[in-house]
Amino acid sequence: MTNTGGGGPRPRTSWWREGAITTLAFALCLLGGVLQVDDTLSPPSVSAYVIAVVSCAVLPVRHRAPLAALAATTAVGVLVPPLGLLLTPLIVTPAVITTYSYSLAARTERRAASAVVLTSAALAAAIPAFGDFSWKDASRMGVVAAFPLVAGVLGHSVRNRRAYLEAVEERARRAEQNRDSEARRRVAEERVRIARELHDLVAHQITLANAQATVAAHLFDTRPEQTRTSLKELVETTSHALDELRATVGLLRQSGDTAAPAEPAPGLSRLPTLLESFRRAGLEVSVHQEGTVRPLPPGVDLTAYRIVQEALTNVTKHAGTGSAWVHLVWTGDRVTITVADDGGGTRTTPTASTGPTASAGPTASAAADRSPGYGLIGMRERATTVGGHLSAGRRPEGGFLVSAQLPLPPAQDPTRDRDRATTTEEGQMTDGEAGGAP
Repeated sequence: MTNTGGGGPRPRTSWWREGAITTLAFALCLLGGVLQVDDTLSPPSVSAYVIAVVSCAVLPVRHRAPLAALAATTAVGVLVPPLGLLLTPLIVTPAVITTYSYSLAARTERRAASAVVLTSAALAAAIPAFGDFSWKDASRMGVVAAFPLVAGVLGHSVRNRRAYLEAVEERARRAEQNRDSEARRRVAEERVRIARELHDLVAHQITLANAQATVAAHLFDTRPEQTRTSLKELVETTSHALDELRATVGLLRQSGDTAAPAEPAPGLSRLPTLLESFRRAGLEVSVHQEGTVRPLPPGVDLTAYRIVQEALTNVTKHAGTGSAWVHLVWTGDRVTITVADDGGGTRTTPTASTGPTASAGPTASAAADRSPGYGLIGMRERATTVGGHLSAGRRPEGGFLVSAQLPLPPAQDPTRDRDRATTTEEGQMTDGEAGGAP
């Protein structure tokens, strides 16, 4: 490898190629120098050697200085008639080669076209400028002028082809980068989604289990029957948590793994079961609904369920109260979910289906020392994912409030559906009567 003036190493094969081109150009140029006007051959003169050597010596620098090389070979070609030689396409082979090279290297197409035309005109004008001019000279002038033009057109075509291939390669490279970035983005989104799902699941179930275990420990000596009931509910809670965790983690299995039985994603239809689990943990929850209840898309339904679940879980963990309320407002294009607590009073302990309650001071004090975690962040992310938004904050009258607005699909007009059904029935009746008429 040898370093060239172009700033980078050139492979050894390029030097062999340059040597072959220069040798071939020298042979053609010298062959053109032995042609005479009467189409006879004579031994090459000193002038023929000078023309061949000087014009071919410029060829190796045509890549670094294409315009200078083109000007030098053109000037040498113009000097062919004054030196007593016949100006033919063979003797101007170096000029044709440099014309092709300059067409490849020119900065703009206008410069390349101008240089090619000037070279062709200069070589053609050198024939009538020296000596007599005949019809043979006119035909020879046309051939000499055509060769640089053809070389320029070829160079222009190759240049466009290379530019096209570079553009295709650049687009392919950018497309590959975009695919990689899109894949990374989707992986990141999937990781966030799985983390959010696991957080909502584990936080809810572990909070309930912690509350039930605390109650069982608190009542162990004084009320063994209620302790036994709390432990049974604790077993049910942990078993349900394991089932949901197994179903969630099963989504991460590869396609070749053993398929686990899939359960439908939870939604607002399972809200009574969710509220019952909180009631067993000592949190009394009241539900109020306004408007006409409508079916939700699966993603929105899951989001609504998880927001209620996480908000009530935060009440159980952090609020010193034993009651909360859930308010659902259904309008034409959205459903508004509000979960709040009054924040006053000490939360009561869970009991069996009936019976007195006791204070759960250790749970409340321990929950107050915990950091908020990622519950609010996860709820906001869920609401934003389905096109809604969520707000949360403390209430002026006390307690904490979470409010989410989620979009609803357009409601179908029942009147229009009835009219459409009536029209269809009338059309069927008319067709039947027409078919039965004689």
